[in-house]
Amino acid sequence: MLLPDVVAFAGHQIHVCRYREAGTLLRWLGRDLTGQVVLDVAGGDGYWAAQARRRGARAVSVDLARNKMLRGRRLSHAPALIEGDALRLPMLDGTVDKVMSICAIEHFDDGPAALREMARVLKPGGELVMSADCLSRRADWPELFEAHRRRYHVQRTYTHETLGALLAECGLDVAEHSYQFRGRAAERTYLGLSARGGRVGFNAAAPLIPLVSLSDSREPNTRGSIVLLRARKR
Repeated sequence: MLLPDVVAFAGHQIHVCRYREAGTLLRWLGRDLTGQVVLDVAGGDGYWAAQARRRGARAVSVDLARNKMLRGRRLSHAPALIEGDALRLPMLDGTVDKVMSICAIEHFDDGPAALREMARVLKPGGELVMSADCLSRRADWPELFEAHRRRYHVQRTYTHETLGALLAECGLDVAEHSYQFRGRAAERTYLGLSARGGRVGFNAAAPLIPLVSLSDSREPNTRGSIVLLRARKR
């Protein structure tokens, strides 16, 4: 494993949120992606698209952050890295087998437009796997939520119902969904880490992953900090 891979692994995998979140989305994508075109929307350095490439995909990551893509080019399984806008994806209609988007849509000025773009590039029968901020109890800690919103430029939060309704208008049907950080204490932890610990805090809190997972297993799958969803294009 090359040094850029080690650094990227530490940043993406040793993380109290991303380890389970992206792991679930990759599981939904499938273990064998041989020959499939997989697009990661707002994929940053392309690390997660690279994991799809390791499974055989023709992986593409689109992002506006050129500095992140320059880092991503050094990954040993680097995907195709394209500088582009999620609201105007540089892909032809119906050319992508699967789209992935990890906690990105809440940052977009026009989330519904981004979903329409993802739907546009998907082939009929193609799948979208995505996650988004939900923060279902944000009203309980308004100061923490406001700090989170400012730090990460959160424009809007989503539930599986609101995402499902938007996707239905784009011709996609939800196949399954899941929430993470479901319990009250878990949600408080998520917002506290975001507001006071930032990116380093999320990485430092990685030892909490088993506890959060256990807590989630005991709570209804109806609310939480992060919503994950898999949908199929009609």
